[in-house]
Amino acid sequence: MPLTINAEQPEHTADIEYLLDIAFGPGRFAKTAYRLREGVEAVPGLSFITTAGGELRASLRFWPVLIAGKWDALMLGPLAVDPARRGKGIGLDLMRHGLDAAREAGHHRVMLVGDAPYYAKVGFSRELGKGLTMPGPVDPTRLLAIALIPGAMDGVAGKVGKTR
Repeated sequence: MPLTINAEQPEHTADIEYLLDIAFGPGRFAKTAYRLREGVEAVPGLSFITTAGGELRASLRFWPVLIAGKWDALMLGPLAVDPARRGKGIGLDLMRHGLDAAREAGHHRVMLVGDAPYYAKVGFSRELGKGLTMPGPVDPTRLLAIALIPGAMDGVAGKVGKTR
């Protein structure tokens, strides 16, 4: 069955929440990244889903953040893939699509909290995320970033916070 990537629509919300629950469990809300999303809308036009045969297979959202109070950035996440379909490249394809859309929309940098070997496959690096800190507990080796345009992460460092 072919996979398709589409923009997230309001009617997908319940299915996405179910996918997030089975992918990450109820403890996901306690994570620092979720605190940065509270009361903030995902970036319009940068929330996507992957479907096959009309069924949700994966979901991806981007959120606006501000680094050190002066650099606009996007925070990628959560990226959720149906646990029964992991390891097939669905998440990587969805991320590539989302990062291309973010670049086309004029965004310059993206950060996330995640597993470096996995996210390196689409260009994220620990080196670019080294100067970042979060407003709560996060393993610093999991702070990753990517420059969507050359040099966009040069000199970027500080605490990641909500946009103004």
